[in-house]
Amino acid sequence: MSASDGLRWRKSSFSGANGGACVEVAGYDGMIVVRDTKDQGRGPVQRYSPAGWRTFIAGVRDGRFGTVPTR
Repeated sequence: MSASDGLRWRKSSFSGANGGACVEVAGYDGMIVVRDTKDQGRGPVQRYSPAGWRTFIAGVRDGRFGTVPTR
């Protein structure tokens, strides 16, 4: 997938404005796709089923993957 892939990418609300640790998500073919913003559409894309994505987000919020920044 590239920057011109036609997907509606949304930047994570936890991504900083400084361009550092930013991820973007979009829907594609019934899946949730995730990419690193700094790769400018040229890097790898992770794919999740909707159920898998919900499980992942719940794990992040529960702290299962390390510290989650507060807003």
